[in-house]
Amino acid sequence: MSSQENPEENLPHEQGAGHSQVRRAGDPFADPGLPAHQPRIQDIDERAAKRSERVVAFLFLLSMVATVAFIASFVAFPVDKSVFIWPIGHVSILHFSLGVTLGIALFCIGAGAVHWARTLMSDVETPAERHPIEAPPEVKAQVLADFAAGAAESGFGRRKLIRNTMFGALALVPLSGVVLLRDLGPLPEKKLRSTLWAKGKVLINMNTDEPLRPEDVIVGSLTFAMPEGLHEDSEEFQKEIAKAALMIVRIQPDEIKDKRELEWSHQGIVAFSKICTHVGCPISLYEQQTHHVLCPCHQSTFDLSDGARVIFGPAGHALPQLRIGVNAEGNLEALGDFDEPVGPAFWERG
Repeated sequence: MSSQENPEENLPHEQGAGHSQVRRAGDPFADPGLPAHQPRIQDIDERAAKRSERVVAFLFLLSMVATVAFIASFVAFPVDKSVFIWPIGHVSILHFSLGVTLGIALFCIGAGAVHWARTLMSDVETPAERHPIEAPPEVKAQVLADFAAGAAESGFGRRKLIRNTMFGALALVPLSGVVLLRDLGPLPEKKLRSTLWAKGKVLINMNTDEPLRPEDVIVGSLTFAMPEGLHEDSEEFQKEIAKAALMIVRIQPDEIKDKRELEWSHQGIVAFSKICTHVGCPISLYEQQTHHVLCPCHQSTFDLSDGARVIFGPAGHALPQLRIGVNAEGNLEALGDFDEPVGPAFWERG
């Protein structure tokens, strides 16, 4: 019988990974076996291994230095200073230094880990036959044994210089994220606790730019007001109106449920902040029969006859009230600032 008639003669034997395998000729999916393992210079020369260890430690130390430089740059460089860098052009010194230092810190950790794995950790490839997803107990035990052997061969416990510098680099890098939180904006300090309203400030109708008089506010109407001295075409207007915007309604005194609200009003005219206490949207919808105002953004509803308390929606607290009265000229005026900070809650509110 010829070799063409006997296909068994076309099954060459190959050595690989310490065992022989039979591969059918021309089969593209057959396993050709693993080549014989070639030791690295670090495996046979301890001086070379020490050099690799120093390189890895240097990369981790460089990451630590870059992280410290990142934090120092954040403190030292102003955000409005720029420098010309070819071919980028003019860039912020702060942003450029933050990007470079954080990039170096992260790159050095990755490069150190890769160099450690390629030169000092075990690189012996061990073939294993496929097995069911649920491994038998002996396979689980073998996996645990292989893991323990790999941990020992990596030198993690023995090479303390690498271990300690890696821990240092990994411990410092998260500080970059903490420092970045400071860049969310300037701290509010006391700016959120007060507005332009003060004792004697006249209420100005935002539609007519004229002082509001009690007779201008009729039952069932909703009027918006701002403090005197604030002009819509000024730069200050854009910053202050978000806190000082006021809505005025007149309610029959016998329909006001909150006793303090009645004391802070004038002949049933009540003044509340227009800024929703959920996310700061301007409130503009008023229901005359129920005295409810509705925020159009997320449907938070407030009862203006009961201290502007929340009766529906995600808002966290009632609308702040402004105490008002009438001055000698017969105009409505504020008798102080709002009784509490306007708008959404903030963590320092207390």
